[in-house]
Amino acid sequence: MSPTDIAARVAAGTGTAQRSTVTTGAWHRIPFAAPGVFRVRPLPGEATASYAQRLADAYQLTLPQLLDGAGTTLHRHGTPPTAELHLSPAACHRIAALARIPLPHLTRALPRLAPNDAAHGTEAAARWKRLEAEQQPVHACTQCTRHRSHDATDTAWIHRPPHRLVCPRHHQAAPDPRLTTPIHTQGVPELAAAHHAHQRLQRHPRASTAWTAARAITTRWYDHQQHLTHRWHTRLTQLCAANPHLTTAGNASPALLARDLVIYPETVTLARALATLPNQPHRTTDKALSRIAHRLGLPRLASNANDPLRTFLTHTRH
Repeated sequence: MSPTDIAARVAAGTGTAQRSTVTTGAWHRIPFAAPGVFRVRPLPGEATASYAQRLADAYQLTLPQLLDGAGTTLHRHGTPPTAELHLSPAACHRIAALARIPLPHLTRALPRLAPNDAAHGTEAAARWKRLEAEQQPVHACTQCTRHRSHDATDTAWIHRPPHRLVCPRHHQAAPDPRLTTPIHTQGVPELAAAHHAHQRLQRHPRASTAWTAARAITTRWYDHQQHLTHRWHTRLTQLCAANPHLTTAGNASPALLARDLVIYPETVTLARALATLPNQPHRTTDKALSRIAHRLGLPRLASNANDPLRTFLTHTRH
């Protein structure tokens, strides 16, 4: 796809989205780093490959066509979420200009965009790199995506921070990269409430360490069916009823695909309890367990010596 071909696509779309007329002759008179027609806003935490694909969708092009038209050489093959697109510094500047987004703003939004590969030198190049399972992005909210894509697509992939598990505005969530469509959460209102509580928790100085510990503990409880099994089973059933695709998502079970979402309210509650637990030298582990059980809406927590919460309190709170 040449600059002439891209200019032709641009000219064809001027009736609905173009703010100023761009002709084939004009394209030839401007450098590759000139501003594009569409201003495509990134999603917070979006994968570089996802953003580049949305930019291509806005012009009704394939990703290789867009990069070729922008004078950027594409190496290897890949698709999100299993692979990420790494851009050379020159390619970053060209994509930012084409998207009409200042490069510093784009770099803040796209965590994998910052160019750190000097092997390309001054060449404008893009290279696919396969991601390990734990590094893969998850499906973004379809409505947020469509809003930022000029209605060209509703598919995007984001590296979601833990405190943004749910989109409270559109009631969607994607807890696992193996899900090709988000989970609808309207029928489980406690998930949106947990999201808002998590935002408040972020202001606490011990939020990060408390969240890491809480998630490890609730994941262990979930996997070993401890304490909150009935509550979590009910929530999983509600999510599966509203999202039939959970039961047909390849070889992974709904219990695994939705695990982070199912345990989310209790994880936030536990993280808040751990972050605000008084660090008193004479406080006993049993009193702490009693206080946390009350926060979780349980009459008590089992006194099993191997329970991960008891272990955490015993070894880190005294």
